[in-house]
Amino acid sequence: MKFLLVFDFDHTIIDENSDTWIVRCAPERKLPNGLRNSYQPGHWTEYMGRVFVYLGDNGVKEDEMKRTMTTIPFTAGMIDLLGFIGKNKELFDCIIVSDSNTVFIDWILKAADFHQVFDEVFTNPAAFSSTGYLTVQHFHAHHCAKCPKNLCKKKVLKEFLDKQLERGVSYTQTVYIGDGGNDLCPVMFLKKNDIAMPRQGYTLEKKISQLAQSLSPVQCSVLVWSSAIDIMSYLKLLIKE
Repeated sequence: MKFLLVFDFDHTIIDENSDTWIVRCAPERKLPNGLRNSYQPGHWTEYMGRVFVYLGDNGVKEDEMKRTMTTIPFTAGMIDLLGFIGKNKELFDCIIVSDSNTVFIDWILKAADFHQVFDEVFTNPAAFSSTGYLTVQHFHAHHCAKCPKNLCKKKVLKEFLDKQLERGVSYTQTVYIGDGGNDLCPVMFLKKNDIAMPRQGYTLEKKISQLAQSLSPVQCSVLVWSSAIDIMSYLKLLIKE
């Protein structure tokens, strides 16, 4: 009996968007209008690339970025939940699928000593260049019309499950925990026995309920959470069964 827990990162594990939080490092903690207005739907990664160039041009160094990022608060109850999962790793495989980047997630998880809770992190690769600028790339290429250009979370989840099956690992249930519009695609891939846990009041919950109203509901069960303690209560029930 093994369960797969799939987490989004921004507004799910942490209570903010890591990409917008980094703007606190900018002069006067804001971006110039021209840069702010340069975002085009579906091309967030390219936009963040320009933000990182602006920060680099303004002399923002790696250590200042790291200091800023590690002040992001975790979502209510999340520290307890991740501690609980860490103590029960023999029952839970745990992955992150996020539109953030490897550098931010690594800093935040390591600072809180949670990196060992997660088996794999799937997110946009980022690194500091020789000149000290943070650069970010697309996670992969895909053909899904519903998802942003750089990341289809359904593709990531499907490929992970296939790879695990090849290794002889199959899961009793997949639990998907997220909040955003880009979490809908993987949720629609979940099977009847799986469970989607959208965060209350966020886009994912609204999109799932719109589907139910238009009589094309998702196949999996849905359990809304507002604090990560709600998720922990569900996991405790799961392992008792």
